[in-house]
Amino acid sequence: MAYVILFNALVVVAYMSAFFVIGTAKKDNSVVDIGWGAGFVVVAFFTLFVYGEFNARQIITTTLITFWGTRLSTHIFRRNWGRGEDFRYLQMREKWGDKVLVRSFLQIYMLQGFFMLIISYSVMLINSHSGREFGLADILGILIWASGFAVESIADAQLKAFVKTKKPGEVMTGGLWRYSRHPNYFGEAVQWWGIFVIALSIDGGLWAIISPLTITILLRFVSGVPYLERKYRDYPAFKEYLKETNAFIPWFPRKK
Repeated sequence: MAYVILFNALVVVAYMSAFFVIGTAKKDNSVVDIGWGAGFVVVAFFTLFVYGEFNARQIITTTLITFWGTRLSTHIFRRNWGRGEDFRYLQMREKWGDKVLVRSFLQIYMLQGFFMLIISYSVMLINSHSGREFGLADILGILIWASGFAVESIADAQLKAFVKTKKPGEVMTGGLWRYSRHPNYFGEAVQWWGIFVIALSIDGGLWAIISPLTITILLRFVSGVPYLERKYRDYPAFKEYLKETNAFIPWFPRKK
């Protein structure tokens, strides 16, 4: 498994370096967000074609990752088109000054590549090992993944529709957003828990828990929820929303 990780690491470094060149040319490091989802697709296909046996589990897993990664990258591309650099990367650019190139390469592109590699561990494991015959664990994993995919897709579509008509200071509180302040992030994490369940059919599959744990922690405590909530924390409507609605795991709103 070590050599599988090593060669995928080289692929990820080359892939993220290409996006660094694009981001530097455009002076817009937001392009890394577009490359995030598609990068997992690259890793999945590379591992499948180089190490895989093209069994049902490997083909299905690669297909699931392709659906998720392609949808996410396409969604972010459409959302970001013509909007300029995201506020997070603008703050970094201003803070880093004349060291922006080196720090962007290491702390944005390579750091995201590092996490991409860790999160992809379950996919690399599945696509490079035979495992047991396709069975109930695989079906359960697919169902978990499908529920997460549905939640993320619906939440993103609801937010997109809201943004088109929102007024200054308004906060999205309808649909799935009534039950979670970040249902799209929750759905994304659930999909990786589904891939982990599929990986349990492989010897050593328990180690694949690093994939869903890493992305869940990142989304909930590092790069997802905290960043956005700092952006909206001064909105009066968001302060009320904060009191009533769970941050991540969907649940019924708390009564005032």
